[in-house]
Amino acid sequence: MDFVALDVETSNPDLASICQIGVVTFSNGVIVGKWQSLVNPEDYFDGMNVHIHGITEEQVADAPNFHQIHSDLKRLIGNKVTVIHTSFDKVALSRAIEKYNLPLIDCHWLDSARVARRAWEQFRSSGYGLSNVARELNINFEHHNAVEDARAAGEILLRAIDHSGKNLDEWMIRAYQPMSTLTKSSIARGGNPDGALAGEIIVFTGALNIPRSQAAELAANAGCDVADSVNKKTTLLVVGDQDIRKLAGHEKSSKHRKAEDSIAKGQSIRILGESDFFRLLDVA
Repeated sequence: MDFVALDVETSNPDLASICQIGVVTFSNGVIVGKWQSLVNPEDYFDGMNVHIHGITEEQVADAPNFHQIHSDLKRLIGNKVTVIHTSFDKVALSRAIEKYNLPLIDCHWLDSARVARRAWEQFRSSGYGLSNVARELNINFEHHNAVEDARAAGEILLRAIDHSGKNLDEWMIRAYQPMSTLTKSSIARGGNPDGALAGEIIVFTGALNIPRSQAAELAANAGCDVADSVNKKTTLLVVGDQDIRKLAGHEKSSKHRKAEDSIAKGQSIRILGESDFFRLLDVA
């Protein structure tokens, strides 16, 4: 769950004309650092670009050029998983590096747009732009501010990890596989009517110690109906042990928060840690 997210703004249609860069550092699924800098692109400002991001030539007159911030970027993203939303930012970075004849920065790129297209059916063929995905996932941010766009891209990845049960390493692979080879993210299945836990409606959240599909199969064999999301029928929410251990001071998953809201409104939902649930299966 350790990665950085990056976004750039440009002064004109030439992708090398970077005028702002933002980097957000995530560790264990939470933000631990933000870095942003205006950049003098040493190039002209197109009126349309200024209209989009609001950055003017006057504002960057005394800002460092890309050559001067290259070492900061290398420190922030070098050898790290670096999340971007679409390939725009990756290409812009490489073009600026070429412009100033600087050494490449080795990092491991992960496109959150590709992740969103594979994590949620509604983004598969359209609507996977940063603002639309963020709006659909209730991620609030200031669009076309580099550090805010970077944060939103990182939050989209975290939501996809939570929604799909795939961890960061898995998404590094799945995001670049052809769409047609991927199975649907849904793990929903009906439970064994003769199982000891028949009638329970279960949802999994967080990072489990076994693949979520395997956990779903075990739950179904024991009688649980397995669902992808918390709803009015949910009776059990199973939280990954790692998430249980880090809850103090950390934000709970959207499923966890929704379950607690439903409990507060009178719905009977039991929240269990992963280990306790598997002990329950053993007893069942």
